[in-house]
Amino acid sequence: MTQVPVKVEQDGKWVSLKIDVDEERIQIPAPISSEIKIKAIDDLEEKKSVLLIKTKKGDVLKLASIPKALQLLKRIITMGCTAYRLTAYFMSPAVRGGVMVKEARWEKGAIAVLKTGIWFVSKDNQVCIPLDDVSGIQITKREVQGKDSDVVQIDHIENSEVVTSFVLCPLTTLQILFNYLKDATKDLDVSSGELDGISAQVAMLVYSGMDTHSIENMINISNKQIESIYDKLIEKKLVEVVTVRREVKLTTKGVRFVNESVKT
Repeated sequence: MTQVPVKVEQDGKWVSLKIDVDEERIQIPAPISSEIKIKAIDDLEEKKSVLLIKTKKGDVLKLASIPKALQLLKRIITMGCTAYRLTAYFMSPAVRGGVMVKEARWEKGAIAVLKTGIWFVSKDNQVCIPLDDVSGIQITKREVQGKDSDVVQIDHIENSEVVTSFVLCPLTTLQILFNYLKDATKDLDVSSGELDGISAQVAMLVYSGMDTHSIENMINISNKQIESIYDKLIEKKLVEVVTVRREVKLTTKGVRFVNESVKT
């Protein structure tokens, strides 16, 4: 077993201790005194320097540690937990905001699909793409060692940018991986028939970066109409509110101020 220094959250407080970890279990000493089997883990989330480890029974272990310790824990958990997993080459991130990432390279490792994220695990890296951030999955062509090869392309949103990753694996498993990823992210699918033409047009204009006033002018609709369309898009979880625009009118004091300003 390997001993790892961590902080574990218990009753809203962080407890500093050393846990014992191997490929089969995580043992947590007193005052928590518990054990989690790696195969009982079915989800893993990472938020900055904090890991959320979740089991099939619904237990959640929240711990924080230094990057080196977290890297070890992520590797052990993703390679041994309950997940769809296969050996593959991956490049993640490969493209950011439409521009090829300078240091991007193919890494040999594994891809593991958990409840909330797609994990890429190699000797040196662990990269997680949250399923809720996945904006597209497709099979496409990519030049690998001088020839075009079939790869799975995964697009996701990160800090308002579209980031692209690629997965390369034998052709026999490529379609299986693609189907599994599509099924894992099916809750994000929206059929074209769910939106009327104007609502779909508004969604496209939002994607292009237009603000509300520009959209109103572009398709000649009133503020009341676009607010109704926004409500529809919000209900279908296609957009989220980032700014609430206020409409104001002058008070009597305000009118007096403007009138006096004009005189001077």
